[in-house]
Amino acid sequence: MNKIFYILLIAVTLGSCSSYQKALKSEDVAVKYDVATKLYDAGKYTKAIRLFEQIAPSYRGKPAAEKMFYMFAQSYYKTKQHYLAGYQFDSFTSSYPRSEKAEEAAFLAAESYSKLSPRYSLDQVDTNKAIDKLQNFINNYPDSQYLPQANVIVKDLREKLEKKAFEIAKQYHTIGEWSRDYGAAIKAFDNFIADYPGTPFKEKALYYRFDSAYLLAINSIESKKQERLNFAKTAYTAFVKFNGSSEYKEEADKKLVSIDKELQQFSN
Repeated sequence: MNKIFYILLIAVTLGSCSSYQKALKSEDVAVKYDVATKLYDAGKYTKAIRLFEQIAPSYRGKPAAEKMFYMFAQSYYKTKQHYLAGYQFDSFTSSYPRSEKAEEAAFLAAESYSKLSPRYSLDQVDTNKAIDKLQNFINNYPDSQYLPQANVIVKDLREKLEKKAFEIAKQYHTIGEWSRDYGAAIKAFDNFIADYPGTPFKEKALYYRFDSAYLLAINSIESKKQERLNFAKTAYTAFVKFNGSSEYKEEADKKLVSIDKELQQFSN
């Protein structure tokens, strides 16, 4: 029985390969469509793509075009070809805005573009593009079943942009160790907090803003020291007000003691 099973399996596989190869070489668009659909239904998306690519130009306007282009886009999506999937789903929604698949296609297009978003340290053009696509989807389909997923993806992408902006500001703080230009770091953190008021990096930003102000004050010339020490105290207050139980508070408290000792010379 096992031998018979394997023989039948081999025969079916060879028959499938044979029909696929014939379809690739065939000039009959209907044959290509039929085989591509069977391959798609069987989950053989890579092979289906080759046939869809062949018939796509001549299928526009045909009665079965809507189904074909949906399967074409889904095949790219299933094989994780994110850019091509996004492009094809975009094209589908533009061509068939009244399709019952239009909402799903719009979401999958945006999701596909989100997959192109690189790690935070690289250029974020694709991240911004994905956010725009997702925001358009949210605006166009406010009651969509995909809305929770879309919101989560947007949140993750925005946090990636925030992390990049935070790390750039933090670089000014790091550079200040040898340049002594902590004023640039303070300004960078001020801009970051203003641009991203609800960011999860706000606590760290406020601490490093305070630390930059502290280092600027401690290393200042005497004529500017008092003013800068007082500014550092103000930065400390803003940090503690945001989170009085921060993991950075103990270190900040030690620096506040140093600030107060330095200020005593001016009161005397």
